[in-house]
Amino acid sequence: MARTSSVFICQQCGFESGKWLGKCTSCGSWGSLVETVVSILKTRKTQTSKMPNSSKPVSLATVISEKTSRVSTNISELDRVLGGGLVPGQVILVAGEPGIGKSTLLLQMADKLDDVLYASGEESTGQIAVRGKRLGVKNRSVKLLEETNVDAIVQVAGQEKPSLLIVDSIQTMTTDDLSGMSGSVGQVKESAYRLTQFAKLTNTPTVIVGQVTKEGTVAGPAILAHTVDTVLWFEGERSENLRILRTLKNRFGPTDEVGIFSMEDKGLIPVDLTDDFFLGSAKKGVSGSVKGLIMEGTRPIAVEIQSLAVPTKLPIPRRIAQGVDAKKLELILAVLTRRCGLNLFNWDVFVNVTGGIVVREPAADLAIALSVASSYFDKPLGNVIAFGEIGLLGEVRKVAMEEKRVKEAKRLGYRQIVNSKEVSFLNQAIKRYLR
Repeated sequence: MARTSSVFICQQCGFESGKWLGKCTSCGSWGSLVETVVSILKTRKTQTSKMPNSSKPVSLATVISEKTSRVSTNISELDRVLGGGLVPGQVILVAGEPGIGKSTLLLQMADKLDDVLYASGEESTGQIAVRGKRLGVKNRSVKLLEETNVDAIVQVAGQEKPSLLIVDSIQTMTTDDLSGMSGSVGQVKESAYRLTQFAKLTNTPTVIVGQVTKEGTVAGPAILAHTVDTVLWFEGERSENLRILRTLKNRFGPTDEVGIFSMEDKGLIPVDLTDDFFLGSAKKGVSGSVKGLIMEGTRPIAVEIQSLAVPTKLPIPRRIAQGVDAKKLELILAVLTRRCGLNLFNWDVFVNVTGGIVVREPAADLAIALSVASSYFDKPLGNVIAFGEIGLLGEVRKVAMEEKRVKEAKRLGYRQIVNSKEVSFLNQAIKRYLR
């Protein structure tokens, strides 16, 4: 038997307390009282000194580390993000905006594995079957379960003993031991805990789908991300084909890898050769176009950065960036104006990264600056690829993994590689290649 009790839980960091605090003593954020399950057990009044010493510390040197066994998902980009495949007992949280492709990816993964149990609380089995037919799913060992009670799912999974359990989504799961509605903090916390316990006790890899809030974070308490072993974030524009799967947390692998997919009519297609995807429509001999090399995890990716600089009569010129941070563009334009002599104060500047990818790292600074300068002088750069960070003094700074970027540039056939080894200042690069 079990009874319920209310505890204080911080919505930001997941800190818990048995009494009402108002604000969290750990991070200072506001919290709330959340209904939780408490087992009815008669406690014995014992002194701390008389308690048995059931746990003993062990020396780190004596602990034998075992090699982690993995099961491939047979989807190359997903295996890359997971660190090589699924680990027995691993609990994975996959989150992303509605319609981005989470259920599509998981159904494709289920098609490539044996004895998969797909428990859905959002869609009916008929809706999943329609999607499966569109995706060409032919694996007859995939079993569907239309259920929102987490205890019933755990019971069925215990009987079926699947090689993989998929729960879509955690916000629709409930337990009868709590009176709150689905999606409440207590229900999400307890449902995730019970699924995690099942995965650990039976060594069943479990994938949980998580919804997101309007702010773009995982819906539910922060403790949800702490409970699971791996957190994957699915992102991309629904108007574009590009989908990127990022690792936010991984206890069994790296957190700096990304998986790149293309959303097609028959599902998500892994993109192994990124240059064909991002540079396939590149035009030669046109000003304002510069190739850059960015790093997504440990993978160098060549992208095309396009700029258009046009004179304006507006009192405040427009600076519009797509795929590039607007503040970063303002900083680069200030350096071009002050350090390189480009009179951009009465020019509109538009910058775009083709392919729908978002450039976040500073290594793209040099390519952006050269792209704007190329459009300003109306002079194409030719077969040039650039990467490097630009400082406020106009200097070109070294970036991480330069050797790997250079190797990738040579593989793509670029003979002129502009980086910190070739030029020390931005104005030197402009004089050498554009004047």
